[in-house]
Amino acid sequence: MPSCLSVFLRSGFAAAILSTGLAMPAAAADKTLTVYTYESFVSEWGPGPKVKEAFEKACACTVEFVGVADGVALLTRLKLEGETSKADVVLGLDTNLVEEAKQTGLFEANGVDASAVKLPGGFSDDVFLPYDYGHFAVIYDTETIKTPPTSLKDLVEGDPSQKIVIQDPRTSTPGLGLLLWVKSVYGDESPEAWAKLKDRILTVTPGWSEAYGLFTKGEAPMVLSYTTSPAYHMVAEETDRYQAAEFSEGHYIQIEVAGLLKNAPEKELARQFLAFMLEPGFQDTIPTNNWMMPVAATSEPLPDAFGKLVQPKSTFLMTPTEVAANRQAWIDEWLKAMTLK
Repeated sequence: MPSCLSVFLRSGFAAAILSTGLAMPAAAADKTLTVYTYESFVSEWGPGPKVKEAFEKACACTVEFVGVADGVALLTRLKLEGETSKADVVLGLDTNLVEEAKQTGLFEANGVDASAVKLPGGFSDDVFLPYDYGHFAVIYDTETIKTPPTSLKDLVEGDPSQKIVIQDPRTSTPGLGLLLWVKSVYGDESPEAWAKLKDRILTVTPGWSEAYGLFTKGEAPMVLSYTTSPAYHMVAEETDRYQAAEFSEGHYIQIEVAGLLKNAPEKELARQFLAFMLEPGFQDTIPTNNWMMPVAATSEPLPDAFGKLVQPKSTFLMTPTEVAANRQAWIDEWLKAMTLK
């Protein structure tokens, strides 16, 4: 998740990994809203603390966040817990996982008015509510690479000595995003594309944090991340060193969503929270805490750095149904092409 960027770079990788089941401290209240999310969301520099404070002022309740590694891990945990899950809201899946999440039978329609949501690609759903988005991109070190790739073809067929770090699509939502990006562009020729690209891949990491850490340490001049990642470096570090390569074909989008559990102990409170997610009290935290784009109006304009970011000319987004139907087959195809076990 993108907010790992601030966690990793400010406090180091070890501090970014929070214990599963972390409950954030809060004043006593009559009701407790339990939100399952990814670890970086609830980190000290993530959106979680500000979101918690803002919602607790309005709800006279306690918000308890439970952090797991990634959106994929969220879905895995829900499948394991089933109807015994203590969660009211799950925050941090993305559109590539929502159909599989629906198939668990654990979610229900949220009833939230989502008319304020504005998204490239126009995704909408009555069960899962979008709260932020970002386009995947190759981030490169301008001190090492003077001529970055300008297309996916450039990346696939480029100089193998200029390495990139990517994430595993089996364990990482960015890794899955790259898999779908390649499939969107290359279609049936994706195995051949991966076979060429593997010569440029330094390593495949389980998650985003490990990959971005290797990149910022100079182990590789490129990494799979988001078009918004350079904003962190510009805002927090006041440097333009790390930039996103703009690809002529377009970029695949990640839309993060939240959902209401059918057996939520505090169902009405959960619906209030979901509605709050589209208000400035939540959306204001997204640009400079989660380092993604807000889906609804914020109380103030975005920082100037966001105006310098790559603005994709076209957006790739497969339907959740198509992803659910093909995800395992495409991962198997990727494994074979990459000769990974």
